[in-house]
Amino acid sequence: MLEVCDLKKKFVKYNEKHQKEEFYANNGISFKAKEGEIIGILGPNGAGKTTLLRMIAGILEPTSGTISFGKLDYHHNEIEIKKSIAYLSGNTKLYNTLSPYELLKMCGNIYGVPKDKLESRIKEISKKLNMDSFLYNRIENLSTGQTQRVNIARCLVHDPKYYILDEATSGLDIISSQIILDFIKEEKKHGKIILYSTHYMEEAENICDYVIMINKGVLIKEGTPTAIKKDTKTTNLRDAFFCLIGGVSYE
Repeated sequence: MLEVCDLKKKFVKYNEKHQKEEFYANNGISFKAKEGEIIGILGPNGAGKTTLLRMIAGILEPTSGTISFGKLDYHHNEIEIKKSIAYLSGNTKLYNTLSPYELLKMCGNIYGVPKDKLESRIKEISKKLNMDSFLYNRIENLSTGQTQRVNIARCLVHDPKYYILDEATSGLDIISSQIILDFIKEEKKHGKIILYSTHYMEEAENICDYVIMINKGVLIKEGTPTAIKKDTKTTNLRDAFFCLIGGVSYE
């Protein structure tokens, strides 16, 4: 189980008068995720989703609060935890002169995947993400959707337990998006714990078992998609979100 408890992250910014101001990108967020469960982290751009995922992935240190992976925590088990995580950032750059195959071999070596298992693992991932047709092409010659599949693949070569996926389908065409969503559903069947951040409410409604909605760094609603729609008397998560925040804000 993954458990996040009262997580807060404070930053400092300067206002128009060049005065220092403190603000919370995340303020008191708590939730749990079980094996074989897809947790949707939903909210508009700037809601605090990426900050939350970076803290869970061990890239940012929380101002306060705790994150535990079963009985492990970052203070005592940082390396062990990070070896069990697949973290997909929304702005990761790849080595364009390499092929996907070369990149996956490099990542596998970094994670310490045994050589006798690495080749079979690359073949398995390539098949799951429909990469066989471009596995040996240079990354710089791939389409946006193909590149994103490679980006996901390099996170998975070590067979992680926890998937932290930040806007995995943002900007992709319908076919590439569906390949990735089908892959996520399949990994759920293998008992993976999957955190899936998106601002595509319809997408989350399709694949997520449980949803937490964030706005301005605060958790405003959590539950199954069905329960959230019932509580807000709406027919979809998009309308439910607007109901919870009182309509569209232009701030």
